[in-house]
Amino acid sequence: MLTSSTAELSFSPEAPVVILWQEILCQQNRKLHNFIRKRVSNREDVEDIAQMTCVEVLRNSHKFLGASRPETWLFGIAANLIRNYYKTHQNRFLFDSLNEDNVLELIHDCDPSDIIANDELLSVMAHSIDKLPEDTRQMLSILVERNGSYQDVATSLDIPLGTVKSRLSRVREALKSTIS
Repeated sequence: MLTSSTAELSFSPEAPVVILWQEILCQQNRKLHNFIRKRVSNREDVEDIAQMTCVEVLRNSHKFLGASRPETWLFGIAANLIRNYYKTHQNRFLFDSLNEDNVLELIHDCDPSDIIANDELLSVMAHSIDKLPEDTRQMLSILVERNGSYQDVATSLDIPLGTVKSRLSRVREALKSTIS
């Protein structure tokens, strides 16, 4: 039986699992807001994205297949909404204004061990990228520095779009393996 707030999942024919989405949303509300707030600085936008996340979870609960935990699915939806938010607000500054809350959050989030780990990771990645062939570094430059698309890369380097996709896929896997 499906309703707007529950979904039954059958992992086996004799044991259906009932997901009480309203309870999960209530339990995860604070974590959800913190998750969004770490990625979006504007309070009103944080509230909007949190509300949209809840609406999307309830509206699409019937699509939850049980391949992950319900909480993981919830935060995946929030991450997608945050990604969409930044796609539509590309020209906006990260912080509309630097207020006391932003400063305190920045200070609070600066764990020295995290900073060191991130610096080491960045160093490894930069070294790995420097070792890449020139045409691959050009592709990454077009994508990252110029905020280009795969089509922009294909046009700039005069290569087929499929070639761009396959090369970037191989580069992505190679870079992942350097940090594993």
